[in-house]
Amino acid sequence: MKTLITGSVVPSFETQDQDQNRVTNKDLIGKKSIVFFYPRANTPGCTAEACNLRDHYKTLQDKGYQLFGVSADSSKKQKSFADKYDLPFPLLADEDKSVINAFGVWGPKKFQGREYDGIHRTTFLIDEEGKVEKVISKVKTKDHAAQILEES
Repeated sequence: MKTLITGSVVPSFETQDQDQNRVTNKDLIGKKSIVFFYPRANTPGCTAEACNLRDHYKTLQDKGYQLFGVSADSSKKQKSFADKYDLPFPLLADEDKSVINAFGVWGPKKFQGREYDGIHRTTFLIDEEGKVEKVISKVKTKDHAAQILEES
């Protein structure tokens, strides 16, 4: 697993959000961005993280950030997740894992003694030019907005 690091240029990508709107790496240019990767919609940790970001969305916007969540869920699952929890930011459906792999967040994981490949919960703070400013790899799901604001 080769995760993007500080100073990396965001790779070229194209996918769609929960409303099937096209989203590309060019959408990250011209505005500071937060791109957070999470394993699966509607799971406890992912829900806690998304709701924490929702609850602090205005503050993040006031700091100049736009926000994108990414998982390998389908647009339909992302839409259900966004609607259920009233999430005001786009959730990108990356079923083929092209964005996940481009950012380098897919790889071996361990849980309850079991090893498997999956998405590593990681957040990237990206500047207006499309370069990674910070990488947060030890995400605190219940307090992620504060963690981002500390890093920005």
